[in-house]
Amino acid sequence: MRAALSELRTGTGPVPAAARRAVRVTLAAGLGFYAFLYGLDRPVEATYALFAAVALAGLSRIPGSGRLRALVVARVLPAACALVVLGTLLAVRTWAAVAGMLVIGFCVAFSSAAGPRLAGAAPGLQLLYILPSFPPYAPDTLGQRLTGTVVGVLLLILAEATVLPDPAVPGYRDLAASATAEAARCAALLERPPHTLPAAEAARAVEREQSLRPSRVGEAQRPAGPGVRERALAHTGLAARTLLARLRSLPPPEPGPATGTAGPDLVAAVRESAAGTAALLGAGGPPATDSTRLRDLQVSLARTPVTGPGRGFRNAALVELAEAALVLRGAAGIAVRGRAGAADAVGPGVGPAAGPPDRFWYAGEGPVRLWWYRLAGNTGPRSVHFQNAVRLGVALAVARAVAGLDSLPHGFWAMLAVISLTRTNAVQTRATVRLALIGTLVGAVAAGGVLALAGEASTVYAIVLPPLMLFAFCVGPVRGVGWAQAMFTLVVAMAFAQLAPVTWQLAEVRFLDVLVGSAIGMVCGLLAWPRGAHDELGRAVAALLHAAADDVQAATAAFGRAREVQPDQRVRHALALAESAYAQYQTERQRPAVAAGQDWQAAMMTGHHVLWGGRSPLGTPPGPREEAMVREYGAWVAAGLRRAAAAADPVRAAGAPDPGPAGPAPRRAGPEGAPPVFYTAMAWLDSLTADVALFDRGAGARARGGA
Repeated sequence: MRAALSELRTGTGPVPAAARRAVRVTLAAGLGFYAFLYGLDRPVEATYALFAAVALAGLSRIPGSGRLRALVVARVLPAACALVVLGTLLAVRTWAAVAGMLVIGFCVAFSSAAGPRLAGAAPGLQLLYILPSFPPYAPDTLGQRLTGTVVGVLLLILAEATVLPDPAVPGYRDLAASATAEAARCAALLERPPHTLPAAEAARAVEREQSLRPSRVGEAQRPAGPGVRERALAHTGLAARTLLARLRSLPPPEPGPATGTAGPDLVAAVRESAAGTAALLGAGGPPATDSTRLRDLQVSLARTPVTGPGRGFRNAALVELAEAALVLRGAAGIAVRGRAGAADAVGPGVGPAAGPPDRFWYAGEGPVRLWWYRLAGNTGPRSVHFQNAVRLGVALAVARAVAGLDSLPHGFWAMLAVISLTRTNAVQTRATVRLALIGTLVGAVAAGGVLALAGEASTVYAIVLPPLMLFAFCVGPVRGVGWAQAMFTLVVAMAFAQLAPVTWQLAEVRFLDVLVGSAIGMVCGLLAWPRGAHDELGRAVAALLHAAADDVQAATAAFGRAREVQPDQRVRHALALAESAYAQYQTERQRPAVAAGQDWQAAMMTGHHVLWGGRSPLGTPPGPREEAMVREYGAWVAAGLRRAAAAADPVRAAGAPDPGPAGPAPRRAGPEGAPPVFYTAMAWLDSLTADVALFDRGAGARARGGA
């Protein structure tokens, strides 16, 4: 009770948010509907104004504040108009409407690969294509339909942007600025003896680091889009997390006389760089200092000979610490300034901020190519976005064929049921349909009673509709799909009763359509990837770990020699597919995955560790003994990653070559006078060894549990 009262008082939480959204959609839909229907006697425009607002606010789930949703809706307005045009023109024949539904339904659903905002708008866009694709075939009313759509969307944009503003929520850039400021504070503490972080400070750094995890950030704040700034902001978050982790794990100097000032000076330069980056992310202004000094110190330390493994590993950790700070500065510059910040990030050749220019490969690409990379990367049966789009596109086409061939009255309701009730796996779809049918039945009985009592008294329906919409759009998102379907049944009945004479049988038709659409959705869900991300996650993680193993082995085999091309594109692609499968898996309610004890998050971090460290290190080339040790260690780590891949997807690993037993880890201590690059490579392999240990513990837990 106290939590609920606090939510109402502060305006946060699901109930106040749903109430604000309900007010906005009711205002937008009601104003357009009543102005056209009763003010101008234009029923076509009234219908499309109502459904445009309901589609993009009631049916869609665009994350974020009202102002952010207004921006998203404004951006999709041209697409909404295009879909109304296509739906109108393709309604000429049932076969044309079905073919259009298959292709356009797939394309709109597949657009979810571009990020959560477009994914949230996709159901509403689907409805705007469905509505005009049913008879009567009336291309002469296209202008009226577009007028109603545009007015309804513009009213929605105005309502979202101005009515009942939402409380401010820190964005991902704010979180990254806070984490970077914490990194500067940690670096300042590490400058002073004993050169380690106190437990309380380390715990605070962990909390700031965890705040940047996508699972801890709301969908609206996640930088998940394909654009330059969003990619750079995601890169900034990863770099900030890496910098904090390396500050926490930085080994203190060995006791004894100091061997120089390069180490303390580098930590101080990291502090200055992090403080400047935090200011850049916070205020948007240019930092007071550039990264030239930090880069010079990093190169100098990477080429400084060391004696003993203790100093060698500390120097390697310092070099990697500088690398994390440099990448953070470069990514933040692009995130804040867009392509204007790319020159500061990569510079001419090897720039002052971040080393290899392919680190920020996206900075030089145009928006069309970046969109193409995102969509092309998810094209194929191993992408959950592709699977969901195929499942929904086929279900919509089947529903349109059934509605057209059987002359199902108000058949678009069956397709609306397909959109709103089909889930990413059969288990969730079945549970959702059961609740939806119960809710629809209750709503149909209530609507039938109202229609039977009120008859043709349209004034009653006009009075009842606004408060009913307000209640429906407030209660539905909070209480679940059963309530949503019951209330929406009442809303559509009251709306259609004002457009044309109806009887209580309209409620009966509504229930029949929802039943047909639900059945089609369940059948298609059973036939097309019925387990959703359940199976795909294991396959995607196994592919990621195999790619990581191959890259580790290739990087260590080339140790001591420059690699012509950094062959990490396969890891990047596998990581993107695994992360999208993992994100969907977290939203699905189902039985445990095949590898129930597996640490899926660790698999994602392994991919990032491989991308981060698998580049040619700076410094003096190693000798034959160091090369042999790194290659042996790399082969051992690669075998461990392949064992983890087999554990993640044991079914498909049955016919794969056995990577062999784990065996003891190779020797880490190098020969006297080993160059710094040796310790840098060994430190990278150490971090991957820790990842392998997480997988081995998960496999042991499954074995003890009999999984």
